[in-house]
Amino acid sequence: MQWKVVLALMVSFALLMSSSYTMLVPFLPIYLSKELNCPDSSINLWSGLLFAVSFAISAFVAPIWGKMSDKMGKKPMVIRSSLLLAITYFLGGIVETPFEMFLTRAFQGFAAGLWPACLVLLSAYTPKSKIGISMGFMQSANICGGILGPLLGGVLATAFGMRNSFFVGAGVLSLITLITIFFIKEPPKDDNEPKTEIQKPSALGMLKNRGVFILLLCLGITNMVILQIQPIATMYVKELAEDGSNVILLSGLVFSLGGIAGAIASPFWGRAGQKIGFYKTMIAALISAGILIMIQGIPDNLWLFALCQFAGGLGFSGIFPSGNSILILLTPPSQRGTGFGMLFSAQMVGGAIGPVIGGVIATFLTLSTVYFVSGGVLLVLGLVILITSPASIKVSAQHISEEKQKAKENYMEKIKQEALSELKEQEHNQNK
Repeated sequence: MQWKVVLALMVSFALLMSSSYTMLVPFLPIYLSKELNCPDSSINLWSGLLFAVSFAISAFVAPIWGKMSDKMGKKPMVIRSSLLLAITYFLGGIVETPFEMFLTRAFQGFAAGLWPACLVLLSAYTPKSKIGISMGFMQSANICGGILGPLLGGVLATAFGMRNSFFVGAGVLSLITLITIFFIKEPPKDDNEPKTEIQKPSALGMLKNRGVFILLLCLGITNMVILQIQPIATMYVKELAEDGSNVILLSGLVFSLGGIAGAIASPFWGRAGQKIGFYKTMIAALISAGILIMIQGIPDNLWLFALCQFAGGLGFSGIFPSGNSILILLTPPSQRGTGFGMLFSAQMVGGAIGPVIGGVIATFLTLSTVYFVSGGVLLVLGLVILITSPASIKVSAQHISEEKQKAKENYMEKIKQEALSELKEQEHNQNK
C-alpha cells in the first residue's frame, strides 16, 4: 500500500476514535445521574471510579498488546482494539446500574490501545523522511476529534438521549474495524532493519535503554500535567468569569481555543522536527508549554486567560508528535509495537495520577496554583532532558536516512569490487 493512503486512513481513524471517546466520557456524570439512577451523593465517587479503572487497566495491558503486535502483526491489533471498543460502547448503552457501567469501563481499559496500534501500523509504512509530518497530522486529527466530540455528544444527547450516543460510538468503531479488515494490508517486514541500541524485544530490554526510559518518563509526566489541569479548569473559568452564568458554555469555548491552536500547530511541529531534529522540537515544546501554562495562572480576566489558553495549545501540540517520532527512530519495526505499548502505558499512569495531584493542590491551596505547579513541572522537565539526555534520543531522521544510504552505497561498492576481482581472476586463468 502507498504510505499516503495509509496516512489518510489512520488520520481518519484518529479523528473518529477521538471524537467517539470525547462525545461520551465527559458526560459520564450526567449519564450516571439521569440514566443509571445514581444518588447525587455518590456521583462524584462513581465518576472517579469510572475514570480510574479504565486508566489503571490500560496501563497494565498496553505493553502486552504492544508485544503481541510485534509477534502477530500490526493489522490484527487495530482490528482487536476497534472491535472490542465497539462492544464496550454498545454495552455502555444498555447498562442499568453504576456497577454495570464500572464493569464496562474496566472492559474498555482492557480493550484500549487503538491509538498506539494505529501509530505502529502507520510507522511501518511511512518513510523516515516523512515521520514528522505524519505524526503531526495524527496529533492534529486527535485534537480535532477532542474538539468535535463534546459538541457532537451534546447534540446527540439532547436530540436522541445519551444511550443512543453510545450506540453511535459503537457504530463508528465498527466502521473502523471493517475498513481495516477489507482495505488495509499488513505491512511487509523490513529484512534490512537498521541496527539500534535496543537489541532485546522485551519491555525490560527497552527500559534498560536510557533514551527510551527518558522518553517514557517525559510523555507520562506530560499526560499527568494535562489531566492535572482538566478537572479544575471549569471551576477556574467560573472563578474568572464576571458573570457566573453559562459556565459550561464559556468553558467549552475557552478550552476549544487550546484544541484549535494544537490542531493548527501540530503539522508545523512535525515538519520542524523533520528538519532540525525531533529532540530539539520536543525540548522547545516542553519549555514553551511550561512557561505558557504558568502564565495562565496569572490573569484575573477571562479573556486574557482564553488568549493564554490558545498560546498554550501551540506549545503543547509539539510534545507528543516529537516524542512519537523519536520512539520510531529509536526502535526497529519488529520492536515498535512493544515500544508504543509501553509509551501508551506510561501516559495512562500519568493520566491516573494527574487528577489526584490537581485535586489535592486545588483543595489545600488555590486553583491558580495548579497552573503554576503544572507549568513549572513541564519547564523543569524540558531543562532536565536538555541537560541529561543521552546521544541516542538526539537521533534525527536525516541521520538515519544518511546512514542507510551510506550502507547501501557501501554494499553496492562491495559487490562491484567482488565482481571486478572475479573478472580479473577469470582473465588470469584464460591467459594461463
